[in-house]
Amino acid sequence: MDNNKEKLHIAIFPWLAYGHIMPFFQVAKFLAQKGHRISYISTPKNIRRLPQLPADLLSSNLFRFVQLALPHVDGLPLEAESTSELPIQKVPYLKKAYDLLQLPLTHFLQNSDVNWVILDFASYWLPSVASQLGLNSVFFSIVNATTCSFFGPPSELMGGRRQKPEDFTVVPDWIDYPSNVAFKLHEIVSHQDCMDSAVPDFQRAGITLRDCRAFAVRSCLEFELEAFSLLSRLLQKPVLPVGLLPPTLQDTASDDEKWQVFKDWLDSKREKSVIYVALGTEVILSQELMHELAFGLENSGLPFIWVVKDRPLVEGEMGSHIIPNGFEDRVSGRGLVWKDWAPQLRILAHSSVGGFLTHSGWSSVIEALGLGRVLILLSGASSDTGLVARLMHSKRVGLEIERNEQDGSFTSESVAESIWRVMVSPEGHTLRANAWAMREVFCNIDLHNKYLNEFTHFIESETASTRSI
Repeated sequence: MDNNKEKLHIAIFPWLAYGHIMPFFQVAKFLAQKGHRISYISTPKNIRRLPQLPADLLSSNLFRFVQLALPHVDGLPLEAESTSELPIQKVPYLKKAYDLLQLPLTHFLQNSDVNWVILDFASYWLPSVASQLGLNSVFFSIVNATTCSFFGPPSELMGGRRQKPEDFTVVPDWIDYPSNVAFKLHEIVSHQDCMDSAVPDFQRAGITLRDCRAFAVRSCLEFELEAFSLLSRLLQKPVLPVGLLPPTLQDTASDDEKWQVFKDWLDSKREKSVIYVALGTEVILSQELMHELAFGLENSGLPFIWVVKDRPLVEGEMGSHIIPNGFEDRVSGRGLVWKDWAPQLRILAHSSVGGFLTHSGWSSVIEALGLGRVLILLSGASSDTGLVARLMHSKRVGLEIERNEQDGSFTSESVAESIWRVMVSPEGHTLRANAWAMREVFCNIDLHNKYLNEFTHFIESETASTRSI
């Protein structure tokens, strides 16, 4: 940072989901390394989950963690502090508890010299709090520009023309470029299940978007130029790409003993022959669909690693208990079923891995395309994953597994066929080549640092212009 520029104090306040906490942490580290003071605010358990700070920040006084105890609300399991600890129907209680952080957070801001607040969709009350305290706020969206464009301006999010779930299954008329990105009916219905009925997610995002000073998006013009152009016209406020924030192996948690198990197994397989299967920390499948997925992997005939999360699923069973009886014995040697945390980025980086069967979370897609891995897309039942799956399918870097649009069901045959088409068949060659070519954008650290530098400059210059008035 230029020594002639004033050092700012920036508060960072993400939503309580790991897919939000980590991108906010990446932006926070970059800003601190530019010389600005950071107060990264979250609950104790979520702060403990974060990787260690780089040595240069550990030895400075620029980065401070501020822990706010999460208030208890009826319906929220004791000690739960993030979405990954909850079944989808309990997430609304987490949002109610999150809203109760308004008072302690306001107290912190009142008694600090914070200049800017970088906030998330859920804290719809925070931009107005910041404004009352004379602070600027930036809404940082961890979803891509295409998804943001689909949701539209604040007026649409806060009660526009789309009133029924079916209204979200068509491309909105304000999208002025060719697009097939829209929800399937089962996706939007499930997404609404995790909303707080008192303040639905669309209402939260709409109020936050309306009241913030600027809107930052985890993406880049090289991937979504048309969507960014449209967003700027829709929002009529600064829209700032911050880059894709691709993770590096140095950023990820390390467990060398655990990694050695995967490495030994992967070293025995042919180059680009293995499918890595992981559906994120928050995707919930019924036992029936878990079985269909298992049989599809088995019938594909290809080697695979399947990470099965040990967390509650639809019927209340634990994830590691609902794979078919005898499945692991039948696929022994060809398939590795893992019932614990897995070093995803290191696995994807291994030369034996060719494809990624994913829930289509934006962070997972960024990791995969940064390494050139082709995608087999099985969208999750909440958030934006269905929209990401449509986008990746249209970009021809992956293939969606065929599902019933009403209830989201799929068959083992559709799983096996999609895997085979993507990984082996001649028609999948274009998908594989396109995914490999995406590395030029998705893992270009210099490109994404350029966007972060531009974002930093915007905050610095806006502060200077505000104070000169």
